[in-house]
Amino acid sequence: MAAGCILYYVTDRRAFPGDEASRRKSLLAKIAEATSAGVDYIQLREKDLSTRELESLAREAIRIVGSHADVRHSGIQNERQKGKTSLLINSRTDIAIAAGAAGVHLPGGGLPPAAVREIWKLAKKFSSAGPSAREILPADPVISVACHSPEETVQAAFNGATLTLFAPVFGKPVFEQKDAPGTSAQGVAKLREACGARIPVLALGGVTLENAQSCLMAGASGIAAIRLFQENDIGKVAGKLRAVKD
Repeated sequence: MAAGCILYYVTDRRAFPGDEASRRKSLLAKIAEATSAGVDYIQLREKDLSTRELESLAREAIRIVGSHADVRHSGIQNERQKGKTSLLINSRTDIAIAAGAAGVHLPGGGLPPAAVREIWKLAKKFSSAGPSAREILPADPVISVACHSPEETVQAAFNGATLTLFAPVFGKPVFEQKDAPGTSAQGVAKLREACGARIPVLALGGVTLENAQSCLMAGASGIAAIRLFQENDIGKVAGKLRAVKD
């Protein structure tokens, strides 16, 4: 697990201007930027794509993450930057395995982490995804879980999640405005309670550079966001968030 402030970028290519080809190009460029900046996790959350399209995008994203990580490591400046960026696929364990991703992000009430690990284990042994995918597939997947209450974070930890995204803290993430219209902001007090779980809890939803400190002071292990990373210079954002944590 990364030291200091854990950074978790959730993608949304539809927020970029232009046609589909332009948005895809912009997203891949942002993924490269995030990797170069040392972001710990990138969640590929492009739920509107077909299985074929999502797998193709995932493979390209993984290639970019790998190539930019190699460049970053060759010019390492400090111990913090040595952590590798992990690409997670939203909901689709099958695509994560086929593409050779580091793991998956699970929605609340979705497939239990233990089930994902069992599927992963079998895939490592018997998968027809191809030798190259099996070779880069980690032995144990990173599993993040969406949580909307302190109780859910405790349950996620009990179920074997690697980390949780607690949301919404200040406001609904862009994707939750459609997916979970009834979910209201939980606030810093609830976040503090949620951070009592035995695994890292990341703050998500309306987090900015101005209010991030309150999340980290409440016990959050890091920050997860779409717009904070996607609409800004990720290197500068990462530097400021890590400075707050330190």
